[in-house]
Amino acid sequence: MKLVLKMLLTAIAVVILAKILPGIYVDSYSTAVIVAIVLGLLRVFVKPLIILFTLPLTILTLGVFLFVINAGIILLADKLVDGFAVSGFWYALLFSLLLSFFQSILYSFLKEDQQKQMS
Repeated sequence: MKLVLKMLLTAIAVVILAKILPGIYVDSYSTAVIVAIVLGLLRVFVKPLIILFTLPLTILTLGVFLFVINAGIILLADKLVDGFAVSGFWYALLFSLLLSFFQSILYSFLKEDQQKQMS
């Protein structure tokens, strides 16, 4: 249940960012849900492999290269999902940063609800 809520919160964040950023386009709410699922799958399966192959560069840049990897994941999702478009690398980078920020805020609400249930 928590995974489904996280996907829906990510989809909401994708829709909000698509309305805010001029270089991001999402066709519909169902497309945003698909984007959230694809991003989740890419982060689980593809991102660790890319990090492993670029580990020396990531260490050399003190982790800043991870931002480039995140932007690449966004661009890959752009190619995989019809109805989701990113204008370029810089928009992908900005979208990645803002999506992480929104996710941390939205996921914090889930943690608060979980702590209230335990009390």
